[in-house]
Amino acid sequence: MSEMTRSRQRQLRELYRNGLLEDTVRFWFPRAVDTEHGGFLHSFDRDGTLLDTDKSVWAQGRMAWMLLTLHNTVEKRPEWLAWAKGGLDFLDRHGFDADGHMFFHVTRDGRPIRKRRYAFSESFAAIAHAAYARAAGCDRSAHRARELFEQYVRWNFTPGLMPAKFTDTRPMIGMAPRMITIVTAQELREALGDDAGLRGWIERAIEEIGRLFVKPDLRCVMEAVGPGGEILDHFDGRLLNPGHAIEGAWFILREGGVRRDAALIRLGLDMLDWMWERGWDREHGGIFYFRDVFGRPVQEYWHDMKFWWPHNEAIIATLLAWSLTGDEKYARMHRLVHDWSYAHFPDPEHGEWYGYLHRDGRVSVTLKGNLWKSFFHLPRMQWFCGQLLAAAGDGPVPGRSPAHAPGQ
Repeated sequence: MSEMTRSRQRQLRELYRNGLLEDTVRFWFPRAVDTEHGGFLHSFDRDGTLLDTDKSVWAQGRMAWMLLTLHNTVEKRPEWLAWAKGGLDFLDRHGFDADGHMFFHVTRDGRPIRKRRYAFSESFAAIAHAAYARAAGCDRSAHRARELFEQYVRWNFTPGLMPAKFTDTRPMIGMAPRMITIVTAQELREALGDDAGLRGWIERAIEEIGRLFVKPDLRCVMEAVGPGGEILDHFDGRLLNPGHAIEGAWFILREGGVRRDAALIRLGLDMLDWMWERGWDREHGGIFYFRDVFGRPVQEYWHDMKFWWPHNEAIIATLLAWSLTGDEKYARMHRLVHDWSYAHFPDPEHGEWYGYLHRDGRVSVTLKGNLWKSFFHLPRMQWFCGQLLAAAGDGPVPGRSPAHAPGQ
């Protein structure tokens, strides 16, 4: 019997949409809106009790983008637009240092606490401004989105511009800047229209991921490699992050669907297949946080925990793979990760998902938000999957560009 029957598709479509609007959005809003200082609060305990008033800068962009995406694609609720505008205004006032590089961590009223080497906050601010430009017809936000994207790629890909994390004894490069380049450019394209610059950055990032980080002989995707793609036989050099690679896989699958490019779809499927093999816990279920490429011990003590976001990304990736191919294997994988996640992460009493579980699925900590977990990965999964199933109707659409799917 098919894993993805018509009745299951309809059930999932309703589950994702209703969970998004009636559970996730309701948990976060309006309690996350800081009516005193602007922007969003996001460090909440299980029942919504505020645990910390400090603000993650990238959470401001992520949460604004998510609200605006719902406004643009689900329902034009004026409060979503207003709350998102408040997040963008807070970023404009408090998110940037004098050198133009964004902070990572600020106080509730916007005084800077920490700035990181990397420039990921810029990517989330860029997609938020792009989504606001689409929602409000704002030329300033359209210009700001392109400006921030250019700043992001310049900071991440100009040799020597980003301060080195380590000495030059053992140089390494990461997959993260490349995969975030793909999805940031995709969101700008969706909101502002296609152009050669965005296409070029998407193509460059995908080519570098395939050439440097994807290892067909080992059936894996490396998190970081030497400058020429070489595996460095040390703890950091052997590290695999299955959830991260699976997230990158669905960005590439999405692009392959848009372009009707079988080679890109094949690359995304290989990344998903191999990192599922590496990451799925056959004893307890769920996705490990870290693995070693050669099966050796990993130094990070949380390596076998189950975090919320890799499961969100795997739910998206497996459903998108099924929608593009119709392959029952991906329907089975989707059922596995969906069912395990929904059996362990959700809080039926207070809503939303716990972020951090032990290997066997027991809750490790009750918080629902912190500097890293906010209104982003879970609602993006619920939104994307609900939209994808709505576009698919009552069956997969192998070979069809997901022109009617989310983000395209």
